[in-house]
Amino acid sequence: MKSLLIKLTLGLSEQDISPDELPHINSFLTKGYITRKDNLYKFNSKFRAGTLGLVQNSTAYLNVIGENVRDLFIGESDLADAKEGDLIIAQRLLGVRGTPSAKVAEIVGRAESYSIAYVVLKHERKSLVNLKNDHPVGVELTQEELDKYEIDDVFKVSNQENTIMERLGNLQDPKVDEKIVLAQYNKHDAFDEEVLKIASSFEEVDASKYPSRVDLRELSFCTIDPVTAKDFDDAIFWDDKNSTLYVAIADVSEYVKPFGAIDNEAIYRSFSIYLPHRSIPMLPRELSETLCSLQPNKDRLSYVFEMKLDLDSLEVKQSKVYEAIIHSKRRFDYEEIDALFEGKTDPKNEEEKEIFSWLKKLRDITDALKKKRLKVGYDFHSKELELNIDEESNIVSTSYAEETPSHALIEDCMLLANKEAAAKYSRGIFRIHEEPSQGKLQILYQELAGIGMSIDIKNSMKETITDIQNQAKEMDLESEVDTLIIRSQMQAKYAPLNSGHFGLGFEAYTHFTSPIRRYSDLIVHRLLKAINNNDTQEGSYVLRNIEALTMTISEKEREASSIEAEFAQRKFARWANENLEKNFKARITATKPEYKAEILDEISGARLLITAADNAVLFQDVVVCIDKADIAKAKIYAHVVESSDVQS
Repeated sequence: MKSLLIKLTLGLSEQDISPDELPHINSFLTKGYITRKDNLYKFNSKFRAGTLGLVQNSTAYLNVIGENVRDLFIGESDLADAKEGDLIIAQRLLGVRGTPSAKVAEIVGRAESYSIAYVVLKHERKSLVNLKNDHPVGVELTQEELDKYEIDDVFKVSNQENTIMERLGNLQDPKVDEKIVLAQYNKHDAFDEEVLKIASSFEEVDASKYPSRVDLRELSFCTIDPVTAKDFDDAIFWDDKNSTLYVAIADVSEYVKPFGAIDNEAIYRSFSIYLPHRSIPMLPRELSETLCSLQPNKDRLSYVFEMKLDLDSLEVKQSKVYEAIIHSKRRFDYEEIDALFEGKTDPKNEEEKEIFSWLKKLRDITDALKKKRLKVGYDFHSKELELNIDEESNIVSTSYAEETPSHALIEDCMLLANKEAAAKYSRGIFRIHEEPSQGKLQILYQELAGIGMSIDIKNSMKETITDIQNQAKEMDLESEVDTLIIRSQMQAKYAPLNSGHFGLGFEAYTHFTSPIRRYSDLIVHRLLKAINNNDTQEGSYVLRNIEALTMTISEKEREASSIEAEFAQRKFARWANENLEKNFKARITATKPEYKAEILDEISGARLLITAADNAVLFQDVVVCIDKADIAKAKIYAHVVESSDVQS
């Protein structure tokens, strides 16, 4: 429903209305919420849609959907039975003095369309309560119906219908964690039969059927990915003679056409989700792991950026993007290329000898590109936690991924292609990152001063942040301080118009290089193809609902991140439950509004709520004792038993 409200706020073309949306459109028209003009549906100026904020004293503010739109005050008599987080259509109260206000016209959705409930024993009777807060859910079940279920049985609940949709399992089974985190956002792994049938219908690439594509099969492209990767989005080749970088990207748009069954599912998912033990792909595996994946020794359709560099200025002198066929000569993992750069591996054949030769030369160039980039952009050292879980879905070990020379090489190749893609249009999909507000910066400076940093406001924010990072390095708190700096910033998002990327220091940036796992990149490919073909009709078609699309995929991105983070925390809660009353090394990560810490021991990354901290300070190293693990809410409680000297 929220996606539909976004579309109606910005304008929804009649031909883009889905069968599921049509009944709502007709209902809203009848009630006068929306108008229709030139086959475009849009909210009547008297009405606004949004999410209801915190309800206090029977009043609230409506967080209105749309850019630069003021929130609306809803008074006690105008709130109806709406609750915090509900999706609302509100009627503006015009002619009222003071704060812009409105009254609830209709509640069209709940804050969370789906929730997770489980069976508990209260006063010797079974009850069905929300997994996150133990509040009763709206599902009405008799005691006789409840008695059919076991204590800790877990269910997916529709908050719209107040009905049980399915039983997910039992909370005591670690394997239910995956089902819980996916069900909250109505995510699913399986694809419909229609989607699978289409995905399986494509044949292997026959180059003779694509005479108009540029044939790059003789170039020694290679892919470099994590050792566990199956979906190879990108391949690279460096032509040293002509100082030209080729970035070949899987040509997903050749197979996934707009508004087809696969496209509809891809829009719904928008992102692949990566859990420690497996992925939930955006596209069917028949495409994501085979035909679209740039596998070695196979002809593959690709969309290629060819960029000629000026090696003195490190600027792209000219670039072009076109449809091609490539034949990747080798699939490498990061460890193999790092071994090459360390001089620990030798080529096995002439083909590898050629690839190794240009990779070494390309590394010098990407190192220089990064150095130049960091003069205006930022280099944040946030740690990426990796979990290893066993067949029973319990944590075995944890580690932190580190950026290595091979990662850096690929990153700067992809950044260059993404930057060039963004330069090709003025309206489309941009990846924007706005500067942090002065208010958030002041909070950051206060926190850092509290750990003994001397905050010197320089002539530019870049100089100030760099000075802070240098101090953090001396204090051995690089990752922790960088995490605070990142929190102080606006969240990166997708937008139809460019406003720059603060973190990278780029004037314009987009996502072009991962269409297998990000829907944004697929749209960028379609747009660039329309521009290349001077197809204004197709270009208009791609851009028709671009405002609504960018808002929707930004939200889907946050959902995917939340799923991945909550899955990890659920695993940590189970681990903690097996380690009650044991001591572990940790570091204080927050002191306001409550003390929090993160375990840094044999198992690292578990986040704790500290019940007794003995006046510990931010980033102080401590020893904690685990008191309690709430598996349902994925929370771990501990107290500090030993404190080290305060960081200085």
